[in-house]
Amino acid sequence: MTDDAKILIVDDEVGILNLLEITLRKEHFSHITTASTKANALQALDEQDFDIILLDVMLPDGEGFALCSEIRVHATTPILFISARSSDFDKLTGLSVGGDDYITKPFNPLEVVARIRAILRRQRMYEGQNSQEKSKTFMYDTFTFLPEKALLTVQGSKVKVTAKELKLLQFFCEHPNLVFTASEIYESVWGEEALGEEKTVTIHIAKLRKKLGDHTRESKIIVNLRGIGYKFIPPIGDTS
Repeated sequence: MTDDAKILIVDDEVGILNLLEITLRKEHFSHITTASTKANALQALDEQDFDIILLDVMLPDGEGFALCSEIRVHATTPILFISARSSDFDKLTGLSVGGDDYITKPFNPLEVVARIRAILRRQRMYEGQNSQEKSKTFMYDTFTFLPEKALLTVQGSKVKVTAKELKLLQFFCEHPNLVFTASEIYESVWGEEALGEEKTVTIHIAKLRKKLGDHTRESKIIVNLRGIGYKFIPPIGDTS
């Protein structure tokens, strides 16, 4: 049975690209795109969506870590690093910039296939468990938000938002009129323990407020309760 997952392989070694593509096709993956540079990868990502990305760290026109960070600005596509750089520091860097897994060269291609299947399985389980929540539409007087389509319109105009801003907005929409500390928000949205990351939350909320048209001194949608935390007040009725 053919797997319909769309896979992007980014590596500057032709031998690695051929090995992975041949192995994946033998394992019944048929939708495979390859790229040997960062520029080629960005072009491929601009042309279509992928279900998983295999990414080398050392590319001729940039570093894979930087490319991963760029991808994470607007997409949550699972990323599996495949690299000859095998230090613990490199592995931790890969995971900290948004990678989902890290495997070192030389590798067993069948292990790569197993990792891909494990990541895709987790992704599909997550999507299945959250499909009902994702399909919800949040409609307010000043903006409409469709999490499933990653679509935010403010006063009728589509607004460009990052993947993290979308998650932050969804968290607030799902928990209206409740107060959360910056640490609680970070742990819920970023999925990590908040170890001095409260400033990160503050910065993202400021950006989100601006895009919602709620960036005046007296914010009325995402309210800052000094010394306590933040509360999302749905803009229903008069928000002037």
